[in-house]
Amino acid sequence: MPKTPMPESVARFLDAPNLCVMAVLRPNGSPHTTAIWYRWLGDDRVLVNMDDIRPRLEWLRRDGRVAFTCIDPTSFYRQVSLMGVVEEMYEDVDRTDIDALSQLYVGKPYPRTAHPRISVRIRVDRWHGWDRDPNEEENPDRSRLPV
Repeated sequence: MPKTPMPESVARFLDAPNLCVMAVLRPNGSPHTTAIWYRWLGDDRVLVNMDDIRPRLEWLRRDGRVAFTCIDPTSFYRQVSLMGVVEEMYEDVDRTDIDALSQLYVGKPYPRTAHPRISVRIRVDRWHGWDRDPNEEENPDRSRLPV
């Protein structure tokens, strides 16, 4: 797996509002995955945001290792996986982060206000990507190209 810094082509892919699944570790070591909005911050950093009642926040405080798979919504065969560690967690007091994520994904501010929001910044250490046409024959030189 390549280490960071991220190539420009991959960073451009991550700038888009892709489908994304995040994996964290439960206290017993088993993985927990969930679909999530993310924002590529550049400088090999990712931002996510969630209600303060989510159990995965406590799990991230206990073990900050995180993995993501970001998938192009128009092609399952174009995806980037990221592995990293929590760098910072803070309350999104003025809801700037969740509103920016909501604008990116749905074009309007986030409507739910019942719970405080927590932002999590993750430093990406490793990544790998796929960009394949499923109709092409297998080509060993093209099987692990970065996006």
